Amino acid sequence: MKAGRRAYELIQSGDFSLDCIGTYLGPAVGPRWLIASGFDLTLLKGGLLGNRYPVWLIGASAGAWRFAAWLQPDAVKSYQTLLEAYITASYGKHATPQSILLSLMDIVNSYIEDDALPFALNHKKYRLGILTCRMKGLMGCANSWLQRAGFIGCFLANALHPDLIHRMAERILFYYGPRAHDMALKSSFRGRSFPLSAANFKPAVIASGAIPVAVAGVRNIFGAPDGMYRDGGLIDYHIRENYETRNNGLTLLFHHQERIIPGWLDKRFKKRRPPEQDLESVIMVYPTEAFVASLPDGRIPDRGDFKTFLDDPATRIANWRKAAELSAPLGEAFLEMIASGRLRDTVERL
Repeated sequence: MKAGRRAYELIQSGDFSLDCIGTYLGPAVGPRWLIASGFDLTLLKGGLLGNRYPVWLIGASAGAWRFAAWLQPDAVKSYQTLLEAYITASYGKHATPQSILLSLMDIVNSYIEDDALPFALNHKKYRLGILTCRMKGLMGCANSWLQRAGFIGCFLANALHPDLIHRMAERILFYYGPRAHDMALKSSFRGRSFPLSAANFKPAVIASGAIPVAVAGVRNIFGAPDGMYRDGGLIDYHIRENYETRNNGLTLLFHHQERIIPGWLDKRFKKRRPPEQDLESVIMVYPTEAFVASLPDGRIPDRGDFKTFLDDPATRIANWRKAAELSAPLGEAFLEMIASGRLRDTVERL
């Protein structure tokens, strides 16, 4: 476990508790989120966040999908339904971007009921933030070849300078609450924010996970500018902002690895990382090498498994289920570290 400067100092002072968390952040990590499920369910079942003041659940792609379940009337059941639907979804050799989008819609419909949306949009403990991208130029095209050309241009622009990504995609934050997350209210925020409603809740969740080229995008989301919306991880992959809240709330992140990558297209650039000031309030929990070694094939599930097990989906499904099952104790281990005071001895500076 690691923590940024301010979070580290608070832990060392002995004054840290889960009431210090203002934002729980869900990165866009694809199937890797499965090993976060045990951590999530421990916090969710115990009602451990948002007791002093409402806590923000901010996520892109898989992070947004996880947190949408937290707002449902029976949140634990919704989360477990998402787990099962996500794990068992299969895509054959002839899957198309449109057919994959329809499958994603089925997953979302399986764990988010339409008549539960008013409850979700009046939650007392949680505020939801869904990060998406409104595509510009060729990246907004439905035609796969034009979109691929746009994606290449996007990669090259980002390689020259990470700020150029904003010329290719506009960050759009959909949020539930009296106002957007504090990071979106700063003059330095690159993007726009729009309220969630019953009409755009599901389209925003789906769009946040619509991977460019692989999945068809979501067009013209109600309450936001017209355009093609795709995966929020393109800009906000892991951490690209300072998520500290105005009441000095810290940012909790369960991550699958030690490295934090700002945007999806930054993966190949080893030296790219968030500015230190964006990490000051972060507490990052990530699995040990021993835990990873205990997983099927000794690794964390990833999107490449769909190709690896194309002709054997049953093995992929079994591996993914096992990974989720093995993650169950991770949340309890974190709580024990807090209760025993061992957190001060084990945390390192981020």
